[in-house]
Amino acid sequence: MKPLYKIWKLSKAKVALRFVACSILFLVLFISGCSSVVNQASKPEDNGVAYNKPIELLISTAPSLKGSFEEIKGLYTAKNAQVNLVFNYGPSGSLQNQIEQGAATDIFISQGKPQMDALEQKGLIKKDSRVNLLGDELVLIVNKSNTSINSFEDLTKPEVKKIGIGEAESVPAAKTTKETLETLKLWDALQPKMVMGKDLMQVMTYVETDNTEAGFVWDTIAITSNKVKIVAAAPADSHKPVVLPAAVVAASKNSDEASKFLEYLQSDEAMKVFGKNGFIKVK
Repeated sequence: MKPLYKIWKLSKAKVALRFVACSILFLVLFISGCSSVVNQASKPEDNGVAYNKPIELLISTAPSLKGSFEEIKGLYTAKNAQVNLVFNYGPSGSLQNQIEQGAATDIFISQGKPQMDALEQKGLIKKDSRVNLLGDELVLIVNKSNTSINSFEDLTKPEVKKIGIGEAESVPAAKTTKETLETLKLWDALQPKMVMGKDLMQVMTYVETDNTEAGFVWDTIAITSNKVKIVAAAPADSHKPVVLPAAVVAASKNSDEASKFLEYLQSDEAMKVFGKNGFIKVK
């Protein structure tokens, strides 16, 4: 049998050990509880409040609008921080094909009506969202150093060998150019001189680099270059009105936000930006 003082010391040691163990357990539970509270507090779904994830809107649009949208993006996102605007620029015919093939798009802005008409007939845009957003003008451009071409008629001169024009299938300006030249009785004489560009930016590059003596582009494209000059504008009665229709794409996963942005594009603030870049407000 152990002496009483040894039993007492042993019991005291056990009590101390248990006290330490309990203290450690309490501390662990306390830290765990705090961590749980922090984690719960950091969850965006708590208290029924959902975290506002950025909403990405993809806008497929004509290259002529690039300058305008660079400014509009800043103006719009300053008031709508939850929206991320992404722009896909390209010939309207190509953008139409992308939408028909299922490419993710929220808003389509076409440089011509036929592309939008085709999508509407196939039910690929929200018909009630469609608007004629802007107008544009077809112009004849030459290199700034060129002094021999000052009118459409000058294109018939023998020294004019090449004239830039967009591809008929994908660039709406090509159709307007043909319509204008047919009205002016110049198409048959000038057609053999035509050099196709995949888009109007390429047509303008041809003129800038003297690969063609002249080219047909939209006014809003021409004013972006300091290497070309506008020598003539197509008469208003020589072709159908040039309008840029816009609509929300039927397959958009963010149709509400897309509708809000499209509405903003019709506001006075947005129209001032478009006007600075050469676009015409549609009446």
